[in-house]
Amino acid sequence: MKRLNAITDVPGIRVGHATNLKALTGCTVILCEEGAIGGVDIRGTAAGTRQIDALMFSHLVDKIHAILLAGGSAFGLDAATGVMKYLEERGKGFDVGKTKIPIVPAAVIFDLNIGDFRVRPDRLMGYQACLNASRKVEEGSVGAGTGATVGKLFGIARAMKGGVGTSSVQGPNGLIVGGLVVVNAFGDVFDLGSKKILAGARKSKESPAFADSSKWMKQGATRKEFRGTKSSESTAFNTTLGVVATNANLTKKEVHQVAQIAHSGLAKVISPLHTTFDGDLVFAISYGKKKGDVNTIGLLGETALTQAVKRAVTRANGFGEIPAHRDLSQKIEVSGLS
Repeated sequence: MKRLNAITDVPGIRVGHATNLKALTGCTVILCEEGAIGGVDIRGTAAGTRQIDALMFSHLVDKIHAILLAGGSAFGLDAATGVMKYLEERGKGFDVGKTKIPIVPAAVIFDLNIGDFRVRPDRLMGYQACLNASRKVEEGSVGAGTGATVGKLFGIARAMKGGVGTSSVQGPNGLIVGGLVVVNAFGDVFDLGSKKILAGARKSKESPAFADSSKWMKQGATRKEFRGTKSSESTAFNTTLGVVATNANLTKKEVHQVAQIAHSGLAKVISPLHTTFDGDLVFAISYGKKKGDVNTIGLLGETALTQAVKRAVTRANGFGEIPAHRDLSQKIEVSGLS
């Protein structure tokens, strides 16, 4: 089987997007139809989620069948209904006798500040994302990353485009760990090696030069200082969503620990992270029979997430509305991480 450097290198995982380029929103589904052990690590204070309780240690349900990531803020959680419909039609889910109930944890990003805020991912879009699912994963401004943005200290006018990215890492003894992210961060995205900003808040609306949000905030700058008069300028809701999948056979507790360890990878390439404006979280999936140490898997997941973040912003498209890395890469005056 050919490696794709994607989360779908984990056998049995498929990813599908549904994208509305007119409204600039969408959703992304990660299918694990035969049932996977799932976990989650939530560190943001503004998370929007559905059926996260099924991932808790004491919950009756032991396996999940998909994870949905969507735009549309809390409205976008409706797309999970379409994913459930798709899975039920195929006999996948928690067996309750008369039918099988698909378990689909979901999380959303706030993308209502660009595109048409009246259009949000719904059950039809969730169903379509499942129909589109395959091993090949499109990246950039697609699916849940269609309306994603980063670097919003000075508001959306001086922000840049985020998006969806994926990657995978091979470990010892046949271990595979893959990651997928939707980068919609309040902070700036950095290159792990050079510490240079790839996408973030700019010094002015017209300037391609980066301001370095963390540096400004360390000096006392606050988001409210830069609020505009429009409602889209007076809100700053942000979330980076991550999914780590492995072909290792883990318990629920171990999967949660993998999510916790891997989550630290986001902090290596996004700054600031976990602010009061962010709803950051990382899901983890155990979908295989390989043996592996939790710490090893978690660290491999950390690597996969850092690589996926870079791919998300470097493949993003600004659609002529918000600059993307590709638009400014020949002009930007990059700044180092302070």
